[in-house]
Amino acid sequence: MPRTAIYPGTFDPISLGHVDVVLRGLKLVDRIVIGVAENIGKGPMFDLQTRLAMVREVFADESRVEAVAFTGLLVDLAHQYQAQAILRGLRAASDFEYEFQMATMNRRLDESIETVFVMAREDYTFVSSRFIREIASMGGDVSSLVPPAVLPHLPNQQG
Repeated sequence: MPRTAIYPGTFDPISLGHVDVVLRGLKLVDRIVIGVAENIGKGPMFDLQTRLAMVREVFADESRVEAVAFTGLLVDLAHQYQAQAILRGLRAASDFEYEFQMATMNRRLDESIETVFVMAREDYTFVSSRFIREIASMGGDVSSLVPPAVLPHLPNQQG
């Protein structure tokens, strides 16, 4: 049975930091299912279908990566795809407390699913989707922060 990990997030938009986590995660597992969360509470810039389309376009040439939309519990998505792990990226120590709480709660819901943390490359420790949205909306160049497939979707960017 292939080793599968779920990589959840809102991906609003997907950044090169997200791509780095996926590519490094593929060194550990056979398959990654990117779970694009609806998460209306975060007030996303892009609707769920647009975020899902961007993620799929970014990984169109990687057969071991699948992107799916999801709502509800992450462990339910993991069960649906027979995943053994949840993949998460950590940029800085400030990410750890939240991620630790989530990992602990997911373990309480299903102790058979491990959470695996991948440290962000130094180049991406400062990158967040929120910063990308803000910089792009003010006309700043974010081309070094996002995959080329994302640029046409962002305001004030040449794609």
